[in-house]
Amino acid sequence: MRLFKREQRSLFGEILDWMLTPLLLLWPISLALTWLVAQGLANKPFDRAMIYNVQALAQQVKMGPDHRVQFNLPQPASELLRADETDLVYYQVRGTHNEHLSGERDLPLPPADEDKGSSYEVHIRDDEMRGLEVRVAYTWIRLNPDGKHPALVQVAETREKRSVLAAEIIKGVMLPQFALLPLAVLLVWLALVRGIKPLSELEERIRARQPDDLSPLDDKAVPMEVAPLVLSVNDLLERLKDSIVTQKRFLADAAHQLKTPLAGLRMQADLAQRSGSSEEDLKKSLQQIGRASVQATHTVNQLLSLARAEGGGTNLTRQACDMVRLTSEVLQDCLPSAMDKGMDLGYEGVEADTPGVNVMGNPILLKEMVRNLVENAMHYTPSTAERTGVITVRVLVDPYSKALVMQVEDNGPGIPESERELVFQPFYRALGTNVDGSGLGLPIVREIAQQHGASITIDAANPAQNPPGACFTLRFQPPA
Repeated sequence: MRLFKREQRSLFGEILDWMLTPLLLLWPISLALTWLVAQGLANKPFDRAMIYNVQALAQQVKMGPDHRVQFNLPQPASELLRADETDLVYYQVRGTHNEHLSGERDLPLPPADEDKGSSYEVHIRDDEMRGLEVRVAYTWIRLNPDGKHPALVQVAETREKRSVLAAEIIKGVMLPQFALLPLAVLLVWLALVRGIKPLSELEERIRARQPDDLSPLDDKAVPMEVAPLVLSVNDLLERLKDSIVTQKRFLADAAHQLKTPLAGLRMQADLAQRSGSSEEDLKKSLQQIGRASVQATHTVNQLLSLARAEGGGTNLTRQACDMVRLTSEVLQDCLPSAMDKGMDLGYEGVEADTPGVNVMGNPILLKEMVRNLVENAMHYTPSTAERTGVITVRVLVDPYSKALVMQVEDNGPGIPESERELVFQPFYRALGTNVDGSGLGLPIVREIAQQHGASITIDAANPAQNPPGACFTLRFQPPA
């Protein structure tokens, strides 16, 4: 665990903490487990000696002629049993009626409820005698034919030798670990340094790049775990490159499109300042200046709309938009201009709040899209006393696929089939038209439509008539 928390986390320190902390916590646990194992190992050889002694003593327990239990232990055997320089050894022999036959009287008896097992079967238990912990080996001897009231033979030994042997085992196991633990920490440190080296190399490659180098990073030259990060950086570089290209194109387009009206403004201003100009000439120059300023303003607004549409991408604020309501708002805004031109601007289709008319999108961009379609139709559809210009806007829901369809239809000259794809390119204008425009309206429409998952097509409104008119159809993807 980290004792001091830094404001900025270190990946190297974080990994090192999570590797060393379990290692340092498991070491004392390993010590405790080793101690328990050592205790078991230390008991085994001494337990075997005690079992041998118990079995040897049990062989000396006999049933006498008078049906009384007899125990005869030679003096040399008794002295050999007690010969130990480290531990104290005790023994006890009891008859079939629990009478004391030989050895220490105060040696604790086995638990009364314990299963005595078969005759001469040796049991081992831990107990306490005279304030000392002892290890006791004992066996029951069935001398009566009925097997009831067996005799008892016990040998007990203090645990000093066992503790010494266990300590020696612990030293033999743990002392090398004291030397290996620092080595393990060092190896972990070196492994981490080697493991994060690709990150340092990646950082060096990025720092060595030129400011204008936006080429993708090589995701094959990094470890598998770092590859997603490199792919994300490559995606960011690609989007940054697209953004820079868009900005450069916007600046070039703006300079190109504003050059003409600004030049016209300067020329008209020079004409107005000529000596000898009449009042009529001055008025015409001012009219031309006003017209050029309106055109420049419209061009700037269109350029800003195109930049906003191209730069929206996935960062658009989207919400449920009722396309019927948005279309109605656009038609209300365009109606005064249509009436001034003597045009018939109308709406056909479903009503607001009809199921299927909602589109998840940005309402500002969607209104801009509809407005450009309607204004494009108004610009290119002539309206005279002999032939009124008719523009019809429709919002429909496909009864089969449930897809939302929007159409803007006019009775103008139409668009030749060979130019129907070209009109979506910025600044392209159909040949043979004398209408003022920037050539940006339809590119804006396509860009916004693509960002909202819609496709746009152009057809002749009335192929059998002349002029055939044009019908722009927007088709949104059906709901999932």
